[in-house]
Formats: sequence, structure tokens, C-alpha cells
Amino acid sequence: MDDLTNEQMMYLIETAEAFRRGQKQLTRPYYAANLFFEDSTRTKSSFEMAERKLGMNVISFDAQTASIQKGETLYDTVKTLEAVGLDVVVIRHGEDRFFDQLEGRVKLSIINGGDGMGHHPSQCLLDLQTIYQEFKSFKGLNVTIVGDIHHSRVARSNAIALKRLGAFVQFSGPKEWMDDDLLAIGRYIDFDQAVETSDVLMMLRVQHERHAFGMTFSKNEYHRLYGLNAEREKRMKQSSIIMHPAPVNRGVEIADELVECSRSRIFKQMANGVYTRMAMLQFVLQQREALKHEFVN
Repeated sequence: MDDLTNEQMMYLIETAEAFRRGQKQLTRPYYAANLFFEDSTRTKSSFEMAERKLGMNVISFDAQTASIQKGETLYDTVKTLEAVGLDVVVIRHGEDRFFDQLEGRVKLSIINGGDGMGHHPSQCLLDLQTIYQEFKSFKGLNVTIVGDIHHSRVARSNAIALKRLGAFVQFSGPKEWMDDDLLAIGRYIDFDQAVETSDVLMMLRVQHERHAFGMTFSKNEYHRLYGLNAEREKRMKQSSIIMHPAPVNRGVEIADELVECSRSRIFKQMANGVYTRMAMLQFVLQQREALKHEFVN
């Protein structure tokens, strides 16, 4: 998200909306592969659906059976895919800023499908699209990101982008899970205050796998203190919405009965993810073609 201007972010949102209305623009078939070195349901399947809707040829890649298991570096893996003719790879990796080792060294296009605890640009953009559909603007919106802030690449990407687009960003949840860098972007507020004043409540998954020393809360205790339950939902503003990047720990971050309630946009986010990723793929491939044209000229 740091590499995109505000104008480019809005362009991607508008392009995603055009795809949602049925527009299709790619002029020739391209070849893509999805390199996922971390588990994923939504992001991986969403990218593959986006690629197929654009008429792209998707080359299968399984990290568990790839030569990386024999010691091959990420760079050599990507260079191999470049050599056999791929145009774009989507990579999810547990290492923060994995792309630094590839930038300037490969010619195919790279999309970050999530890097460690760094950033998650496609999730951020689909969240922006979902908010934009609801409110038609970001300026002046109160958006509170709640929960496991420190371990969340979703929180980081969204906080940066939302503030740049004019939203008022807040954080809530366990104070020991806050991130000092992000507190420079928005303030910390009490969760019950956030429930009553936010236009968007963006609940985050508790990332058990990233807690080195285990959870400091039981599931029931976390839900009591920081979970969105039916009583809290009744105190939300009439026009406010609930979001979550998923997978949802039902009964922990959100009560089971609220996951698909009228305020929830969780499954709409997933649907928007296909259109957003179509927009991202088209954007990077158009940039690639422009650079090739510039080089030829």
C-alpha cells in the first residue's frame, strides 16, 4: 500500500467496481501462479477466481512439493517461473518484506498476497471497496480496528490507507496487543466506546499461531472483554457496519449469530475480494506492458 498514491488506490477501487458490474478488459491471455507458503482459503481461492475470470492461464504451484523443500531459494523459484514464461506471481510468505530480495532482479510482475506481519494489500483494497460501497467516501468516517493489532498485517495496511484517504482511524482491544507504530496513526479507545461511536467496526482474528508464548486470554474471557456480542451490537450506530478479514473465530471476536447479521459485511468482503484482485492483476500487468513498450521505444 505504501507504493500506491491516493489516486491509484481510488482507481483500483473504481476498477474493482467496474469488474463487479461485468466489465472485462485484459486484451490477451496471461500466465499466473499463486505461491502460497502460508495457509490460505480466501486469498488463494479469490486470486485464482480473479485470474480465471480475467481469462488468465493459472499454473498450479504447491509449496509442499516444490523444490523449495530441497533448499531452493524464493528468488530461484520465481526466476524459474519467469524462465518458463509466467507473467505474474502472487506470493504469500511468512517473512516480512520477502519481496525485497526480488525487486529489480526479476522481470515478471509480483503481487504481495501477505508478508509475515507486514502488509496485506489485497485485503486492504477489498476492505476499502466494501467501505466505499457503503459510505461513498472515506472522509470523516470513524473506523475502529479491534483486536490482535500487533500481529496483524491487515491492521497495518488498512490503518495507513484509511488515514491517507481521510478516515479517522482508531484502535481497540487488549493494550498489550497494540502496536506503537500504528498508535502514531490513530488513537486507542475503550472497546465499548468504539462500539457506540464507530461507523466501521473492523474486528481482527486472534492470531494464535503468531503468539510466541501462547494466549494471555481464554476464549471466553476475550469474548467477554473485547468480543462483539448481541448486547454490544444493539448499541452500535444505526448505519454502522461490521467487518472482519476472516477466518472468524466464532464466539471469540464475534458472536456466532452476528457473523451473518444485517450489519455484517464479512461475506460481502469475500465477494469483493475477487473484483479487487481482478483490478490488481490488471493494474500490474498494464504497468508491465507499459514498461515493455517504453523499453522497446
